[in-house]
Amino acid sequence: MLRLASIVILGIGAEWLAWRLRLPSILLLLIFGFIAGAATNFLNPDILLGDLLLPLVSIAVALILFEGGLNLRLAELRKSGGVVRNLITVGVLVTWLIGAGAAYFVLGLNLALAILLGAILVVTGPTVIMPLLRHLRLGGQAGSILKWEGVIIDPLGAILAVLVFQAVLAGGIQAATPLIVLSLLQTILIGGVIGALGALLVILLLQRYWVPDFLHSMISLMVVIAAFLAANLIQIESGLLAATVMGIILANQNRVSVRHIAEFKENLRVLLISSLFILLAARLQMSDLAAVSVGSIAFLAILILVARPASVVLSTLGSKLKWRERLCLAWLAPRGIVAAAVASVFALRLSEAGYPQAELLVSLTFIVIAGTVAIYGLSAPAVARWLKVAESNPQGVLIVGSHAWARTIAQTLQAEKYRVLLVDCNWGNIAAARMAKLPTFYANILSQYALDEIDLAGIGHLMSLTSDEEFNSLVTMQFANIFGRAKSYQLHPESEASGCKGPVSPHLRGRLLFGPEITYSYLTKRFNSGAIINMTSLTPEFDYEAFGKRYGDKAVPLFLIDEKGQLVIFTVDSPPKPKIGQKLISLVEPAKDKPK
Repeated sequence: MLRLASIVILGIGAEWLAWRLRLPSILLLLIFGFIAGAATNFLNPDILLGDLLLPLVSIAVALILFEGGLNLRLAELRKSGGVVRNLITVGVLVTWLIGAGAAYFVLGLNLALAILLGAILVVTGPTVIMPLLRHLRLGGQAGSILKWEGVIIDPLGAILAVLVFQAVLAGGIQAATPLIVLSLLQTILIGGVIGALGALLVILLLQRYWVPDFLHSMISLMVVIAAFLAANLIQIESGLLAATVMGIILANQNRVSVRHIAEFKENLRVLLISSLFILLAARLQMSDLAAVSVGSIAFLAILILVARPASVVLSTLGSKLKWRERLCLAWLAPRGIVAAAVASVFALRLSEAGYPQAELLVSLTFIVIAGTVAIYGLSAPAVARWLKVAESNPQGVLIVGSHAWARTIAQTLQAEKYRVLLVDCNWGNIAAARMAKLPTFYANILSQYALDEIDLAGIGHLMSLTSDEEFNSLVTMQFANIFGRAKSYQLHPESEASGCKGPVSPHLRGRLLFGPEITYSYLTKRFNSGAIINMTSLTPEFDYEAFGKRYGDKAVPLFLIDEKGQLVIFTVDSPPKPKIGQKLISLVEPAKDKPK
């Protein structure tokens, strides 16, 4: 019990600590797992779970791929579909050939095992890509491409590895060609059909209301596992493809809403990824470190510095990607849990078949996983910022509503060099905002179109400033998964300010802006009566106390810019405490806005 509980405690603890330290979570997960495993011998997954380990890992990977599929919108492929297609075809082939060549010439593996190791290491996968993307918040097309590649390449890479493994056991590619072709067709057909049937079953159950709301997520979980199992029983390794296809179909249909299912699966994904990487790292033994040599380091360097850039260069030929985005793609290809699981299974079976170097597959795969996760995880944030395709802590603001005083707030923030984006479905308001040279997005913020098309690069806060308090609550709920509840804000509801009983529950709304009773009507009245937004630099001669004495009770603090240039928004629940050296943005009466 102690060891089972430690998997979750260490996994979630590493996730939280990584968030606090602004580090990639995968890196801390591997460190925690290695300490619990080889360093202290506290956790040995093979003894703890025995024969259940690899089946549990396979089911967990299937669920992660299903959740990844739920995040894939076909609309994203309009611009980047060609690059994604090339990465999972041409890119896989290039990585395979270069990896196999390096394994043969640099590591000295025999040709069959070198080809197999190259096939195993073509996968990146959502277990490593998704946490990195969440940490990086890439802008442009790079994030979408990496997300699609990571989800699709996992089942395809596993299929490739299985086919090569069958060829090795059959005595060579030539002898196994008919078997490989037949297995490939069967895998794609069976995985695709069963995945589609699973998605249609979930749609039917939800559309006919045959399942109560509290069982929606559990029933979908059941169907995914059943589809994965059915496909694997018919054709080995087609289950991962079935789970991926099922997720993609559900994400792109419009008969039933699966958002609540996606939210549940996202929470489940965090638990599964954190637990899997603790188990993965804990399986490492001190003897595996013996495989670390000049040759293995050179092999890792070839995968990072040659194979990945070459695959990206060839896959992006003729595309409209910017050179910065291409470099970003070329520097992100960490390996994950699928490579480790496949290598473990194949190593065992090849050892039984009499291949003397088979045990090296696991050690070399772990070296590549740890090396790519450490190198990409530590360097990717700095590289992405250098290439100007991401911000680790974006400070921009997405403003819902572009009426007159919302435009005034946006102009103030824009003047301070923060990115703002106003979203509204009122064309008159949008036109006025554009005349004021403010970036706009003309759409209903609650539409799927808005979720798919809004460019959130550089934006880290959401403020819903409309007069409809229920709409504001829906907006903050819609975007809570993107910005987090801590950075999703809405105006104080009018009903609460008027003393109406039964206010909106806190979990159904965002954080309340600016202060108690600062409602839409209050702000509208103040702006209409001539109130203005004032910028005040707090100094030893004029601190926050002096500000209060000068502008009085009618002054409404709105924003604070700290010494590092980070934007802090005033809220009801935890208003910041302005300090000397910071800038205060507030709403004040014009009569008192005189130069000091």
